[in-house]
Amino acid sequence: MGLQRVDRNLNYPGAWYQIGDFQIHLIEDVNYRSNHQIDLIESTRNPHIALGIRDLEVAKQQLLAANCVVKMSNSGRAALFTQDPDGNEIELTWIG
Repeated sequence: MGLQRVDRNLNYPGAWYQIGDFQIHLIEDVNYRSNHQIDLIESTRNPHIALGIRDLEVAKQQLLAANCVVKMSNSGRAALFTQDPDGNEIELTWIG
């Protein structure tokens, strides 16, 4: 998604990313596996994190080029849903 990675000197797996004035901290749990079956075909009301982006079409094309599942919002909003490699759902919403 083109996020700027932040250097971190910690002894556990994860990644920090800078997003404007904010950071997102992701901590890896190698034993975690979601037991929630996400259905991007029928529903976009699954538990998820949402991120605002400026160019939804570019993000969509990048995800499709990486063979990611992409589902446009059922509501007709300028938003799409995808999943990370662990099956967690991610919403990308156009913020202009």
